[in-house]
Amino acid sequence: MTTLSFTVAAAIVLAIVIIGVEASVHEYRGERFVSKGNSFVFHGGSEGVYSSAGSSEQDSATGSFIQFEKIIFTRPKEISNTSSTSVHAIVFEVDDRETIGGSAYGGQRAVCCTPDLSKLGVCKEGEIIHRQSTKTPGWPQVFGTLFEVDEVVATLPSRKIPIAETGMYNLYFIHCDPNLKDLSVDGKTVWKNPLGYLPGRMAPLMNFYGFMSLAFVILGIFWFYQYARFWKEVFALQNCITLVITLGMFEMALWYFDYAEFNETGVRPSGTTVWAVTFGVVKRTVSRLIILMVAMGYGVVRPTLGGITSKVAMLGATFFLASEVLELVENAGTISDLSGKARLFLVLPVALLDAFFILWIFTSLSATLNKLQARRIMAKLDMYRKFTNALAVAVIVSIGWICYELYFKSTDVYNENWQKAWIIPAFWQILSYSLLFVICVLWAPSQNSMRYAYSGDSEDFDRDDSLVLIKPSPVPSNDFRSITETKPLQSDNGLRDDDLGEEKTA
Repeated sequence: MTTLSFTVAAAIVLAIVIIGVEASVHEYRGERFVSKGNSFVFHGGSEGVYSSAGSSEQDSATGSFIQFEKIIFTRPKEISNTSSTSVHAIVFEVDDRETIGGSAYGGQRAVCCTPDLSKLGVCKEGEIIHRQSTKTPGWPQVFGTLFEVDEVVATLPSRKIPIAETGMYNLYFIHCDPNLKDLSVDGKTVWKNPLGYLPGRMAPLMNFYGFMSLAFVILGIFWFYQYARFWKEVFALQNCITLVITLGMFEMALWYFDYAEFNETGVRPSGTTVWAVTFGVVKRTVSRLIILMVAMGYGVVRPTLGGITSKVAMLGATFFLASEVLELVENAGTISDLSGKARLFLVLPVALLDAFFILWIFTSLSATLNKLQARRIMAKLDMYRKFTNALAVAVIVSIGWICYELYFKSTDVYNENWQKAWIIPAFWQILSYSLLFVICVLWAPSQNSMRYAYSGDSEDFDRDDSLVLIKPSPVPSNDFRSITETKPLQSDNGLRDDDLGEEKTA
C-alpha cells in the first residue's frame, strides 16, 4: 500500500514537471469554450496587476501590460462553409464586472444581446453586451475576429494592452454563435507587472522569502556555533533539530530563487518549484514528528518510542504524501489567481492529519508532565512546561488565523483584496519559524545539555512504576524455637546457671 502511494505521488510530480505550468505566460492548447447562459465562454486568466506610472503605448515594454500573441480559434470543418459572428476577447478590471452583460426589464442577466434588448436599441442581436466604465475611460477592452466562409481558423490580432490602474484583471474569450459550440483556442497571453512577470498576488513573496532566508541563516549561525562548541554534549534530539534548520534554510533559498526566476522569465521553473515544495513538506513532516516524539519524552525521559515507532512513522508518511500532492497542485499547478474547487478535496486530508497530530501531541505531553511531576525531575519538568506553553500559544494562534483566513476568502469572492493575499502563506512561515526558534532556545547545545537528555533506567517511563514489596517470611510454629532465642548458659562443670543460683542460695 505504501509503495503504491509513493508511486502515485511520483507520477503526479512527473506529470507536472513534464507538462510545465506557466502563470504570467498563459498558454492555451486546444482549450474548449463552455456554455454560460446564452453565450459560450473560455476563461483566459485572472491576475493582479500593479500600474506603471505614466504607462502608454510607447513605454509599455517596461511597464505593466497584457499582451496577446498568436491567438488562433479553430472550428469544425463541417461548418466552415458559413461565416460566423465575431469571437471576442474581453479584458476588464474586477470593479467593472457589472459593465459586462445586461437584462431586459429586470429579467435574467445575459452576456449576448437578446431580441428584447435589441428592440430597446441597447445592442445588436448576437453581439456582446458591454458598456464603458465610469471609473476608467476606454475600459473594458473588447476586440475580436470572425470566421470567413470556408475558413477553419480565425486569428485574433496581436495586441499589447498597457495597464494604467492597479487592479485584478480578468480575460475572457466569448462568442454568441451556437454553431461554434465546439470552438477551440490556441496561443498565449503574457501578463507583466512593473518589476517583472510575477503575478501581483505573488510579487511581495519574493522579498518575503529573501527575508526568511536571512532569518534562517541567522538562526543557523547561532545553532551551529553552539553545536560546534558543545558537540560532546549533543544528544539525539538536538541532531533532529539541526536537520529541521538545514531543511528550512534550503526551503527558503529555493523559494526565493524560484520566484526570482519566475519574475525574470514569466515562466515558472517547474524543477525548482518541485524541489522547494518537497523540501518544505519534508521540513513540516519532520517538525511534526519531532514535536510528537518530544511530547512522548523521546531522548529526554525514554531512550526509544518502543512499540509505537511504526505508528508514528506511518502517520508521518501519510502526512508527507497528502501535503506533497496539495502543495504541488497549489504551487506547480496554478496558472491563475483564482483557486479551483478541487482544492478542498486536497486540503481536507491534510487538515485532518494536522488535527490528529495536535491531539496526539497534547495527550502525550499531559502524560509526560504527570510522570515528571510524580518523579520530581524538576529541571526537565520546567523545560516541558515552557515547551507546552509555547505549543499551546502556537495552536491557539493557528486556530485564530484559520478563522481569519476562512473569513478573508469567503468575503473576497472576486479577489478584490488580492494585494493582501500574500500575507496568508507568509503568516504560516513566520509561525513555523517562531516555534522552531523557541525549540532552539529550549534545547540549544550547552555545557548542561546532558541534564535534559535521557540518563538511564531511573528515568525509564516504560517500566512499571509500582513499588516492589518484600515478601515476609512465614510465622514460626510454637513447636520450634526461634534462631534468635537466647539459650541458658552452662558452667564448666556442666551445671546450668539456674542450678548454680539455687546452690548459692542453699
